[in-house]
This record gives sequence, C-alpha cells and structure tokens, in this order.
Amino acid sequence: MLSTLRNTWKVPELRKRIVFTLLMIAIFRMGNFIPVPGIDTSKIANLTKSGSLFGFYDLISGGAFSRFSIFAMGVVPFINSSIIFQLLQVAIPRLEQLSKEGEEGRKKMQEYTRYASVPLGVIQAFSTYVIISKYNALQNPSSKLNIFIIILTLTTASTFLMWLGDRITDKGIGNGVSLLIFFNIISRFPSTLYQLVQLQNAETVDFIQLILFIVAVVALLILVVITSLSERRIPVQYAGKMASGGRLYKGQSTNIPINVNGAAVIGIIFAISVMQFPITIGMFWPDSAFYKFVTTSPFSPFKESTWQYAILYFVLTIFFTWFYTEVTFKPDEMAENMHKSSGFIPGIRPGEPTANYIESVLAKVSIIGGAFAGVIAIAPILAATYTNFKDIYFGGTGLLIIVNVALETMRQLESQLVMRHYHGFLKS
Repeated sequence: MLSTLRNTWKVPELRKRIVFTLLMIAIFRMGNFIPVPGIDTSKIANLTKSGSLFGFYDLISGGAFSRFSIFAMGVVPFINSSIIFQLLQVAIPRLEQLSKEGEEGRKKMQEYTRYASVPLGVIQAFSTYVIISKYNALQNPSSKLNIFIIILTLTTASTFLMWLGDRITDKGIGNGVSLLIFFNIISRFPSTLYQLVQLQNAETVDFIQLILFIVAVVALLILVVITSLSERRIPVQYAGKMASGGRLYKGQSTNIPINVNGAAVIGIIFAISVMQFPITIGMFWPDSAFYKFVTTSPFSPFKESTWQYAILYFVLTIFFTWFYTEVTFKPDEMAENMHKSSGFIPGIRPGEPTANYIESVLAKVSIIGGAFAGVIAIAPILAATYTNFKDIYFGGTGLLIIVNVALETMRQLESQLVMRHYHGFLKS
C-alpha cells in the first residue's frame, strides 16, 4: 500500500488529484465546526448516547451531529436516496431498464438520485428539528424563523456535501461521498483515544483491561480486512468459438466473484433504522400509549443493555444483509447473460438450474456475511454492557466502512497507475 501511494505521488496528474482531494476534505472538515444558531449542543450530545441510530449518525458525520454543525446530517439523505433507487429498480421497470443502458443509464440514475436527495433532506431536517425539540435543545422553540433557518441550513449543507462528493469523484481520487464518510470516522480516533486515557487515569479501567481492549479492536480490524477481501468464486467455463476465416478460439475459464462482506454495512444501517423507527415516530406523540410502550419495551433502543435488544439487532442485520443481496444480485439475468455468451457452470445445466444454483450460493454467502456483520454490530453493545468502557462509540461498523473505502480507493489508485504505465510504454 505504501509503495502504491509513493508511486502515485510521483505521477504529476495523480499528485494534482490527491492535492485537490485533500483541499476539498479540509473545506469539509472546517464546515463540521460551524454551528447552527439557536441550539443547545449539550442536549444533542446526550441524544447521541441514547440510541444506536443517533450514535451512528454522529459517527459517520465525524461528531458534527453532536455539535449540531451545519453538516450535522452529512450525506445521509444522499445515501438514503441511493438505497431507495437501488430497491426501486426491482419494482419499477423503467428504472430497471435505465440500469441496463450502460454509461448513459447510470448517469440518468445518478441524476434522479441527486434530485430525490433534496426532498429527502428536507424531510430528515424537519424530523431532526422535531426530535431535538422534544429534547428541549432549542434555545428559542417558539420562533418560526429559527425553525426555518435550521431546516434550510441542514438541507442546503447536505446538498452542498453531495456536490462536493461529486467534485472529488470527478477531479480527485476515489469515491467522493465514501471519502467524506471515511475522513469523518477517522477524525473520531483522537477523541476516542483521549476517552480511553481518561478512563485509565480515573482508574475506571486498569492497564491490563486497556491493553485487552486495544488487542480486541486490532483483532476486529484484522477480521474485517479478511472478510472484506474474501470471495466466493463461482467457476464459469466458456465454450470455444469459430470466428470468421475459419479461426477457432479456445474456450476460457473464469469465475463470478461474490464478496462475503459486500452488503454488511447496508444490513447494519437497515437494522438500526428499523429498530429506531418506532421511537422516532413515537416522538411526534410523546404522551401516547404507543410511545410509552416502545420506550419501555426490552427491544427499545433505550434498552440497549438487554439481551433481547442485542438478539433482535443481530437477527435483523442478518435478514437485511440477505434481503439486500437478493434484491441487488439478479441470478436470472446472470444465468441468461451467461447462456448468451456460451458460458456455463461446470456440472450445472444452463437456464433455470444455473439461476437456482447462483441464488443458493448468494443466500449462503449473504447469511455468513450477515452473521459476521451482526457480531460487528453488537460488539459495542456487549462492550458497553459487560465492560467498563462506557460511552465509547467505536464499533465495528466504523471499521467496516473504513476498510471498504480504503480498499476501494487503493484499487482505483492501482488501476490509475497501471493505465498510466501502459500510456508511458506506448509513448516510448
């Protein structure tokens, strides 16, 4: 990895892209410290400790949510819009057709996703206002102008981050939106280390416990890297073809790689959202029997220390990982395209048997990946419940995002280096 970065810096064009990316990240990080007026941030900080969803938002926003800066929502509306349009491709034939139209179709889908993220941002900004008002975090709750400023600021800032991510993707290195989340998460490392030192200084934990915690985090990181690089490869054999002029091309052997950890983060996000949804809805009617029920239930996010909550969280993560994999991967189309290209899986008949075989492999891989993601998801809960490491929101979810974004960025850098190497070879 270090050699790749060193070689990348030697290429003038790639060096300019890296500098541009770092400048955009610097602008982004400065915005994380510009506060939204009229907010009592001490109440918001307590809110992020009261549920997994708000803690997760604060994690991917780099602490902007707990500080309630202008980037408090981050790129969450754009992420939600992207997931919604991926799922809608199954239900709306027009969107499914667009996804098959190559580069032009992909650009059109991205355009729809950007447009939809704006109204989603308005809805989320209004929901955020309602939630913080229930926690008495507004300094002037009766001012309609203050409400308008909060919603407008959060929505505009989120739209700006979407534009900033696109600029990084076009003129920088890597996927812009993913890099924004990546730098937000790693920006929490110094504060997390400070919290650990404070726990040790206060003798809440001893030196041995601190070392064991660090070893556990490193082991978790290694497991995440291994699973992120793990693949289940389905072998595919292509028959030989007779070309014009009587030339015979031999058959080729290849494979379909299925990543074990491909949809793990999405599964965790879905699980957190579903478990937090009843609480969020209930906050609109705080005096209702429904709100009292969801806040006192052992499955409530306010009851994270219960074993019922941990088990439900684990099961939902597996389910949504499997569900997302089933929706995004299409075994029927894969089998059809394979048949059109004179390809087949050794030992499996073409057509429906091939589709059934691919579907069974996808189901097994997604369940294994979902189980690992479930362990990652409940690890912070177990640590907070059964150890003295309280109020340290450093879970495996952040590690999953960091590792996946880092690996994807390194792959893009390596591909850029290979492309320029060949260009230089041809020019010489």
